[in-house]
Amino acid sequence: MKSIVLLFLIMSLLSCAQDKRPVVGDTEFQKEINAEYKDATTSPLKDKDLKNFKGLEFFKFDSTYVIKASFKRTPDETVFKMKTTTDRLPDYVKFGELSFELKGRVHQLNVYQNQGLIKDSEYEDYLFLPFLDLTNGEESYGGGRYIDLTVPDGNTLIVDFNSAYNPYCAYNEKYSCPIVPRENYLDVKIRAGVKAFKK
Repeated sequence: MKSIVLLFLIMSLLSCAQDKRPVVGDTEFQKEINAEYKDATTSPLKDKDLKNFKGLEFFKFDSTYVIKASFKRTPDETVFKMKTTTDRLPDYVKFGELSFELKGRVHQLNVYQNQGLIKDSEYEDYLFLPFLDLTNGEESYGGGRYIDLTVPDGNTLIVDFNSAYNPYCAYNEKYSCPIVPRENYLDVKIRAGVKAFKK
């Protein structure tokens, strides 16, 4: 009887140890997003995908894609309804414009502010940068990717494309995700950040 109890305890410990797999990732961003997606309470993954989840696929970190961009505030913009993958139409405003050089060319992207989100003190300085690029539909998610930013003090902003992530819709169609505005298309391959999710 003792040997059966002992065997049961050993098997229980082994199964617990298997659940405590280390969080994978080469950078802090990669480790944080993998930890979030691995946790059933915060993950956007479907149950079947979460069951075998080991980590997202990322482009290799490349400092070329850590950009110092010129930031121009656009204070007179009107609030608009941003289209999403569902009928939901959240209020956004174009907050500013980013200009930067990448691969020998100058590019421009708009940054937005969610008017509902800024009512929460935790997000009052939050800026939303959605973008499309030439990797979409091949190496990265077809609907584009997002980057989280903070309102800068001056007229420059560091944009790290290595922290670009997929909308939750890339993993689960139950979510309502902002559709990237067409003006935020980059005619270049951004081989940085999260890759397309292979289900």
